[in-house]
Amino acid sequence: MNPWLEWGIPVITWFQSLGDWLIGPMNFFTFLGDEEFFLLMMPSILWCFDVKLGFRIGLIMLTSSGINGALKFAFGFPRPYWVSPKVSALKAANGFGLPSGHAQTSLAIWGRLAAGIGRGWGYVAFGLLIFLISISRLFLAVHFPTDTLAGWLVGGLLLAGFLLWEKPVSKWLRRLPTNGQILAALLASLLLLSLVLAVFTITAGRPVPSTWVATAASAIPEAEPINPRDISDIISATGTLFGLGAGGALLFSWGRFNARGPWSKRALRYIVGVVGIAALYFGLKLIFPSDDTLLAQFLRYIRYAMGGFYAAYLAPRLFVALRLA
Repeated sequence: MNPWLEWGIPVITWFQSLGDWLIGPMNFFTFLGDEEFFLLMMPSILWCFDVKLGFRIGLIMLTSSGINGALKFAFGFPRPYWVSPKVSALKAANGFGLPSGHAQTSLAIWGRLAAGIGRGWGYVAFGLLIFLISISRLFLAVHFPTDTLAGWLVGGLLLAGFLLWEKPVSKWLRRLPTNGQILAALLASLLLLSLVLAVFTITAGRPVPSTWVATAASAIPEAEPINPRDISDIISATGTLFGLGAGGALLFSWGRFNARGPWSKRALRYIVGVVGIAALYFGLKLIFPSDDTLLAQFLRYIRYAMGGFYAAYLAPRLFVALRLA
């Protein structure tokens, strides 16, 4: 086993020796770092609390997802339960291990929320949450400590970059016409996608060891066979990034949506908005092919771009039309 990873096996087994009573709490904290959770949280902020903060949370989440995918392909490191029978496999995971996406993205997102709040309690509370999310990945044996440390490093750099460049980039974008802002969103999405595909292509000659596949299958027999070179999630993230950026450009140009208001209306906004996203997502999923062909991946990009566009622009327009905002 890689010496960069091997030292983490005793750390994982020690965490797991603390008892099975931790499985529930650790799965809960892992959920708070899942992309699915962030995809539910981001619209709630954008629609119900602060439009600009919700929009920026979406941007940092999707950028982090793309960068994490590129780094995973670059390193090609395994998950603990793929290589060691000493750990108990408590959760299945398909992608490569390093860096931890949960550690990286939770630090970037929850750290940005703490910075948005700007108060001491926010830094303490969200800092503790980031730590627990990261530890949960060790307990569940889906990450080595090295993965977590690398995730914190990349997530910290990403957060620092966003905090440093948010204002100057926003000021530059505001000087562009709306169609220029939409073009910038498309170029940013395609640039991130090109980065991941370049790394994916360069590492194409490095096969996934059959021992990883066999060990993972024996650890969790009911799970699908691991396929760490799947790029579907990257297509989804970069497509959503384009849709979110294009929708945000139109939303801020329109300027008539305010996320504040009575809590009853905020709750109704969220319900109506999520129902709309679900209808769009599952409706297009029924129509579009779901195989690995180039056409299917292109249509996947379009489907997720439409989801991002709906969340950033069409849903706020709908809320105003329904007098919910």
